[in-house]
Amino acid sequence: MPDPHDTQTYPSVEDSLRLVTAAIARHKLVEELVHKQETTRPELPRHELVESLVHKQNLTDLSKKLDGLHPADVAYILEALPLEDRLLVWDLVKAERDGEILLEVSDAVRESLIESMDNRELVAAAASLDTDEIADLAADLPKDVVQELMKSLDQAKRAQVESSLSYDEESVGALMDYDFVTIRADVTLEVALRYLRFLGDLPPHTDKLFVVERNGRLIGTLPLKRMLVHDPEVHVAAVMSDDPVVFHPSDEAADAAQAFERYDLVTAPVVDPQHRLVGRLTVDVVLDFIRAEAEADMLAAAGLQEEEDLFTTVWKAARNRWLWLSVNLVTAIIASRVVGAFEGSIEKLAALAALMPIVAGMGGNSGSQTLTLVVRGLALNLISKDNAKRLMLKEAGIALLNGVVWGGIMGLVTYVLYGQPALAGVMAMAMLLNLMVAAMAGYWAPHLIVRMGHDPAFGAHVLLTFITDSMGFFIFLGLATLLLL
Repeated sequence: MPDPHDTQTYPSVEDSLRLVTAAIARHKLVEELVHKQETTRPELPRHELVESLVHKQNLTDLSKKLDGLHPADVAYILEALPLEDRLLVWDLVKAERDGEILLEVSDAVRESLIESMDNRELVAAAASLDTDEIADLAADLPKDVVQELMKSLDQAKRAQVESSLSYDEESVGALMDYDFVTIRADVTLEVALRYLRFLGDLPPHTDKLFVVERNGRLIGTLPLKRMLVHDPEVHVAAVMSDDPVVFHPSDEAADAAQAFERYDLVTAPVVDPQHRLVGRLTVDVVLDFIRAEAEADMLAAAGLQEEEDLFTTVWKAARNRWLWLSVNLVTAIIASRVVGAFEGSIEKLAALAALMPIVAGMGGNSGSQTLTLVVRGLALNLISKDNAKRLMLKEAGIALLNGVVWGGIMGLVTYVLYGQPALAGVMAMAMLLNLMVAAMAGYWAPHLIVRMGHDPAFGAHVLLTFITDSMGFFIFLGLATLLLL
């Protein structure tokens, strides 16, 4: 794995992508010229043609460019390339880098890369990784590859991988690693420093040592900065922190991520029920988890069932989008039937057809604001039974104020456009009522989805749009029918 403290300067990822795509374009041009030459001059041997057109040199240059890039940058480039070009680049990556790059690419792209590799290559790629990384990758590997991989590991590493795989993927246990440094409380700082010098390299992101008893029970942590500023003859027990933030393997990863942000943690110990040290959680893994959760929420809000490769097949991409498209179709049909029920009213007063989208649109926008706030509050565990009622009343108050202000403005605009005071009054009243409905829909839609066992962002916007459109049309057209016709 690359050293996180390495000071090597890498080119910008955008520049790297341009260089790689240019090299691929040159490679394709050479292949095209070779093909034409073979057609027009079949007597000339192919290998001489290739050499004369520096066909192999282009691939060599491209391979060297890839070798000089950080694994994350190579992953970015692979995700930005169509499948054919992606596999060409992937074949040029050195085998010893396969594992670390597979970890960096998105799940959808990783699937396409794994399909292009045989079992031997997959086992070799995974075996080069750390224990926690093997566990991350194992979920995407074929079962026979996982079995072969487990056989190739030593007993200690195999036990750690099996332990990581036993935890829920949304738990701390699935994210923790086993690479940490422990120290005893009864030794001096000088002894601890000598021990670190003996080790040579420290695990990545090490900002503290874990102080344990002989049985492995955690009793504190020793930040490295304290080792540097205190007298070397002082014992570890005198300067260690005896109340560190700790986690358990069964803790929710989302809760741990919030704790890392709240307490500005770099690493944190993970202990079992007997408070024995079993692993550690690091900030890089937590950041990856937060990013993955944010991307999943964004996809769910857009109605995508799973992460989608930008260059996947049309059929696969279409299937990924069918669920919420079908839901949208049903809700749109229902909303259209609400409008259809008032066809007679619309025929008598054509202005209704022009005004009703405004009521629904304002309701949708207002409801989205409430929904976004509530989804964030639920995700961060900021909403509880104690404050839920107050939040709901606050959103209702905001909707009431906005309804009075913007309903009044729209009523005035309607009067100016059509010169009908009654129509203007209906417009203002419908705007007010639909903004109130939108606020309640924005508040309750995420709660309903949570009770169904899903992420609060999952389908919330679809449900909100259905409610605000249907109720907006019904309220406006219903009031118009009762008061104007």
